[in-house]
Amino acid sequence: MRIMKKNILTAVLTFVACLTASAQLPSVSLKDINGKTVDTAQLSNDGRPFVISFFATWCKPCNRELSAIAEEYEDWQEETGVKLFAVSIDEGQNINKVKPLVDNHDWPYDVLLDPNSDFKRALGIQMIPYLLICDGNGNIVYKHNGYTEGAEQEVIEKVRELVE
Repeated sequence: MRIMKKNILTAVLTFVACLTASAQLPSVSLKDINGKTVDTAQLSNDGRPFVISFFATWCKPCNRELSAIAEEYEDWQEETGVKLFAVSIDEGQNINKVKPLVDNHDWPYDVLLDPNSDFKRALGIQMIPYLLICDGNGNIVYKHNGYTEGAEQEVIEKVRELVE
């Protein structure tokens, strides 16, 4: 009986580890910054890794993270082909501040709008900034909450591991 319980526990833990290691993106219908509808389950980067970063116009750490990545983004793209989707959770009147903020910072990302936090909630995200890395098949392989200066280096290291 004890061995059976141990085997069941091992099986459950292995299953949970597999789920968290390579979860697929949920299907949520969002609009991009230009009004085009996008299904989040279809986010991709032609078989290469991509990053999803949740932010809001009022979130200073979010803006610092996206600006820090923007400084190196062109080099990252040349080296790894990575793409970044920035997902704004701004709602109400703040949603009108997203495009000016993106333009002002000259962020070269694909920007999606999640004004009801449907995508954020579907992923179980509680706080922002929150960043996900997906492999070339759209599996979530890395998650990070919060931002400290220099943390973007960990992001590119994880992306590099996926393209090696």
